[in-house]
Amino acid sequence: MSDNDDTTVTHVPAEERYVLTVGGEPVGFAAYTDQGGARIFTHTEIDPAQGGKGYGSVLVAGALEQVRDEGGLRVVPECPFVAKYVEKHHDFDDLIAAG
Repeated sequence: MSDNDDTTVTHVPAEERYVLTVGGEPVGFAAYTDQGGARIFTHTEIDPAQGGKGYGSVLVAGALEQVRDEGGLRVVPECPFVAKYVEKHHDFDDLIAAG
């Protein structure tokens, strides 16, 4: 991924997902469900044609930042990609629900 990519992560509450767009085109999403004060991330998907560019990490980081900004929710990373991301990026440890 180059520094010139126009990437945006948008929360779409009606669809229970965060959507990543690049240059205005959707390239992936992170789906979740809210339950008992927790945002449970269940699935992350990036367009296979856009794979290997780091977009999955951009998406998850953007989603987690927005959860932090909203305040009050804990994160449960059921999705394997999100779980692996938070294992490697400890700047989001404060959001992760104790398991």
